[in-house]
Amino acid sequence: MATLLDQETQTFLASLPKAELHVHLEGTLEPTLAATLAKRNKVSFSPPLSTPTGSTVGAKTYAFHDLTTFLEIYYPALSVLVTQRDFSDLAKAYVRKAASQNVVRAEIFFDPQAHTRRGVPFSTVINGIVEGTQLGMLETEMDGHATPISVGLIMCFLRDESAESAMETLETAKHYKEHIVGVGLDSDERGNPPRKFAAVYARAKELGFRTTMHCDVDQPGSIEHIRQALHEIGVERIDHGTNVIEDDGLVDVLVQRGIGLTCCPMSNRIVCKDWKGEEMRSLLRRGVKVTVNSDDPAYFDGYVGENVAFVVREGGWTREEVVRAERNAFEIAWVSEEERGKLLGKLEAFAKEWGVAM
Repeated sequence: MATLLDQETQTFLASLPKAELHVHLEGTLEPTLAATLAKRNKVSFSPPLSTPTGSTVGAKTYAFHDLTTFLEIYYPALSVLVTQRDFSDLAKAYVRKAASQNVVRAEIFFDPQAHTRRGVPFSTVINGIVEGTQLGMLETEMDGHATPISVGLIMCFLRDESAESAMETLETAKHYKEHIVGVGLDSDERGNPPRKFAAVYARAKELGFRTTMHCDVDQPGSIEHIRQALHEIGVERIDHGTNVIEDDGLVDVLVQRGIGLTCCPMSNRIVCKDWKGEEMRSLLRRGVKVTVNSDDPAYFDGYVGENVAFVVREGGWTREEVVRAERNAFEIAWVSEEERGKLLGKLEAFAKEWGVAM
């Protein structure tokens, strides 16, 4: 049952140091920016829009009601991203938004194949994103943010494309490794199990990339896909993955290996009609490194700040549970041990100030 958040709780959540480990850069393309880029590049793009009650990301949001109608907007929207400047503007806008919500570490997914297959060079995509994230970090520091945000990029393969295409993309990406911390796997999971990309992931590890993989909520074969991700691919994190609760043995593997789940409650409620709050909380209490993230915030009407508030308001999470989720995020973030120590130190200081156990 939803509860109203009092002012003290709102202040607590707003000032909480946060990490964002599951956000698709293309999913941060808000309608206003999409319209600007469409005009700039003379691209025709007129998605259905709505003004939902209590909208958190803007006056207008994209109008859809399930995964199918979401994808019918999501991929056509990418047509407005053409030049390096476009990708830079998109990345900078996200970094500034994240920093405004006290995100101190963001690890951002991007999908190069979604752009290269329509003729946009890989170099245009990566150079624009790097430029935008660096500008965003610089501007937030100049704005006087107490804790400057740091950013890592995660290149995702589209699982409904061929493994050969993924391998080709990986071989291109190795030349930009200084900018890419890891690889992931997203898009349509149906008929595209993890083992389809076993050789790609083996090569990625050989090149020194960190590894994660989407195991979407309530998909056909969810448990088998999680098993493959853990035992055949050997990923370091799983994106979404709450169906793991159906198999105690796999839950034990997550706990034993310290493998985190990057969960996205507000997108869950649209894609599968159930935000998986009970599952997330149960896994958290069993010692799984559950984290709270936004997924595609321009579409699901909430960045990470709104998602953290959501689990408190809709799921009754305690302050201790919220802090635990953020501690999990900092513990599984792909940062140096020195940076991890600093991030955890900031969280510890925050928790002490508020009288919350870590």
